[in-house]
Amino acid sequence: MIYYETGSPEQELSAVDLQEGLFTALDKLGDVSKVLAIPPDYTRYPSHAGELTEFAWQYYGDKLTDILPALGTHSPMTEEQIHHMFGQTPMKLFREHDWRNDVVTLGEVPGEYVKEVSKGAIDYPWPVQVNKLLRDGGHDLILSIGQVVPHEVVGMANYNKNIFVGTGGSEGINKSHFLGAVYGMEKMMGRSDTPVRRVFNYASEKVASELPILYVLTVVEAGGDGKLKVRGLFIGDDFEAFDKAAALSVKVNFEMVEKPIKKAVVYLDPTEFKSTWLGNKAIYRTRMALADDAELIILAPALKEFGEDPEIDKLIRKYGYHGTPHTLEMVEKNAELKNNLSAAAHLIHGSSEGRFTITYCPGTNEENLTQEEIESVGFQYKALDEVMQVYDPHQLKDGWNQLPNGEEIFYVPNPALGLWAHKDRFRD
Repeated sequence: MIYYETGSPEQELSAVDLQEGLFTALDKLGDVSKVLAIPPDYTRYPSHAGELTEFAWQYYGDKLTDILPALGTHSPMTEEQIHHMFGQTPMKLFREHDWRNDVVTLGEVPGEYVKEVSKGAIDYPWPVQVNKLLRDGGHDLILSIGQVVPHEVVGMANYNKNIFVGTGGSEGINKSHFLGAVYGMEKMMGRSDTPVRRVFNYASEKVASELPILYVLTVVEAGGDGKLKVRGLFIGDDFEAFDKAAALSVKVNFEMVEKPIKKAVVYLDPTEFKSTWLGNKAIYRTRMALADDAELIILAPALKEFGEDPEIDKLIRKYGYHGTPHTLEMVEKNAELKNNLSAAAHLIHGSSEGRFTITYCPGTNEENLTQEEIESVGFQYKALDEVMQVYDPHQLKDGWNQLPNGEEIFYVPNPALGLWAHKDRFRD
C-alpha cells in the first residue's frame, strides 16, 4: 500500500515538506524496534536521500541501528562524503557493502521466466542476492530510500533495484546488467516496465517477500536555472509507489528533443564523476537524441579511472568500448569477461556502436586518465582546457545553445538527472 504520496511537475518540495511526508508515513507504521536504512551512495547525492536518511534517524533515534549505503559495485563512501550527504547522522551507524563477500542468496528467478520476459535474449536463472544484513540483522523495518530517474540497466532507477543491485552480489549484479544490455538499453530507458524490472519484481513478490521493506522514493528535476527541485515523494511497500514516481519522473526527467542533436556537450561534476563507469551516463542518457555521425563531447575534469572496482577497471582497459558484436564475441572467448557480465554489459552500454563519436576531455592533473589511456579503450581525446575555451560550462545554458561563431550545440550539465531522446529513436 501507499503510506504517503505527493508530486506534480509544478510542485517544489522543501526539506520541511520531505520531513513531514516521511514522518506522516512512519507514523502509520506503528511501533518498530529495529530499523535498517538503505540509501544510495554519494553518486546519487542529488536524490535528497541523505536528507531523508537523516530525518529517519531523527524520527527513530536509537532504533535506527544500521545504515547500509547501496554501493552496488561503486567505491565505498569516504567519511567526508558521508558527512556531506547525511548531515548529523552518526558515523557509527554506517556499514560498508561488499558485493563479492557480504551477500546471501535468498532463492532464484527461474530461467524460463527470464527467457520469457527477455523475449528469448537470455535464458539463465537469476539469483536473488542481498547483503546478509537484510536477512540476518533482525530488523523489523528496512527503509529503502532513493530517487526514481531514467536508467540504462533497468529502465527507471530505484525501487527494488536499490535492494537487488545496490546491496546485491556479484552474480546477481552481473546477470541483471547483462540481461539489460543484451535485450537493448534503448528499448528500456525511460520505461518502468522492462525485462530487468520484471525479474526484480518477481524476486520481490515470490522470493524476498518476507523482507519488511518500505520504499521512500523521490523525483528530482534539474531546473533550467540549474537548481535541483524535488517534484515528488512517494512512500509505500509495493510496486504502486514506484509506478507513480516513475510516471512523474518521465514528465520531469525526460526531454524529447525536436530534432536530432549533431553536437552535444556534457559536463561531469568533479565531485560526482571520477570514472567512466559513472561518467558514461553522458553516453547512455543522450544516445537516443544524437544524430547519426553526431559528436558527443564529455567534459570530465575529475576522470581518473574506468571502473570503480579494480577488477572491472582492468577488464575495461583490456577489452574497451568496441560495440555489442565485439563484446559478445569476447564474452564467449574469455572466461574472465564471462565471469564479470556487468563489465561486459558496461562495455556495450558505453559504445556508440559506430553511430556517433565520443570524445572524453579529462583534466590534466597527475591522477587523471591520459590521452593514451582514453584512446586505448576506443574513445577520442581532447585536452580539457582547450575544449573549455570553446565550450565553457559557465557560459552555456541547459539545452540548445547558439555560440558566437554560429555553431549550435546541445548542453547537458548533469546527465544523471535526465534522459534525452528524439522520437525516431525512442521505440516502443
